[in-house]
Amino acid sequence: MNGELIAVGSELLLGQIVNTNGRYLSQALAESGINVYYHTVVGDNATRLHDVLSHAVERSDLIVLTGGLGPTKDDVTKEVVAAFLGRNLVYDQVAMEQIEAFFVRRQLVMTENNRKQALVIEGATVLENDHGLAPGMFVEKEGKKFVLLPGPPKEMEPMVKEKLLPLLREKGTGEQITSRVLRFFGIGESALEAELEDLLEQQTNPTIAPLAGDGEVTLRLTVKHRDPAVAKALLDRTENKITERVGTYLYGYDDTSLMKELFAALQQKKLTIASAESLTGGLFGARFTSIAEASSCFYGGVTTYTNEAKQSWLNVSKTVLETDGAVSEACAKEMALGIQQRCQTDVGISFTGVAGPAALEGKEPGTVYLGIVVGKQEPIAHRLQLAGGRELIRERSIQYGCYYILKELKRWNYVE
Repeated sequence: MNGELIAVGSELLLGQIVNTNGRYLSQALAESGINVYYHTVVGDNATRLHDVLSHAVERSDLIVLTGGLGPTKDDVTKEVVAAFLGRNLVYDQVAMEQIEAFFVRRQLVMTENNRKQALVIEGATVLENDHGLAPGMFVEKEGKKFVLLPGPPKEMEPMVKEKLLPLLREKGTGEQITSRVLRFFGIGESALEAELEDLLEQQTNPTIAPLAGDGEVTLRLTVKHRDPAVAKALLDRTENKITERVGTYLYGYDDTSLMKELFAALQQKKLTIASAESLTGGLFGARFTSIAEASSCFYGGVTTYTNEAKQSWLNVSKTVLETDGAVSEACAKEMALGIQQRCQTDVGISFTGVAGPAALEGKEPGTVYLGIVVGKQEPIAHRLQLAGGRELIRERSIQYGCYYILKELKRWNYVE
């Protein structure tokens, strides 16, 4: 079944609100085995909405509309859809009683236009609104399915989950779409695609969709099948082909992040970590402690933004600062070792570098050194040359810090 989403509301076109309904519906329908091929946004205009519907029925089996079910004159969705289908609007008694009860509970006077929200398309399956006033509708005509949903997400989302999806499953093909997201770091999108070029060209079921963002690359594997066990086997087979080539860059799945993966690895092995930050100004600690239960492995951190702080708090030697500089491999190593020893943790990490906009110690903005020490091993340092503004350089530094600690933990057999 091929679906199409139509968001109705001039406020969407004006940019006054964001169409979060589109993302939610696309994901919900995909998981129910429905391909969503088109998204359209149209204002509160009957003529233009009619034109959009005319195009939609030519290319889609399921047309889902959100918004325009309210009591005001510019809420025209059900009137236009009813006219398009050649149906009348009739009052739904259950919806009317709910609307009247709503005003009684709040001791408010119900104006006449509120009765409009109880109107539904004749012959529609009514989707009760347990979180608002306007009910949704499901209508079929000549093999085409039309769904009308309220615009506010707090009303629309529970209606989809509790009312619409069970109804669509009854009327669907029985196939379900299952997705798995593979997350990669340390390789660019173009390099990843080059390694997987033949797989991308030959993809059928499952499909492989690359997506770059936030300093990493993801691959979304999507399979359609009636049997969940077969779907899993197909996803596993495709993932194995991918990891045979680029598995060294794979760090996690679905909604995880490098920081979450680092936390999970440390928590699993009951390891502790402390951070010494110059370039990042405490950002690593802030990001880490935003995770629930971070105190189980994050001991603490210091922001040593001056050379004096690096010397007094982390025991960075004056010789290193004078000969190599604060932005150096030697300084990063001593900072990591200094924080590990001061906090008596299993892992110490440090960040020093130039976030910009000006150069420092003769080094260009984006020059970053990460220091890492694990257990009783010798400290190591990684030099990075990152592009972007101050905040992006800081964020990317944090990502690389997590990535390299994970690699060190694997190197010393702390994690699999």
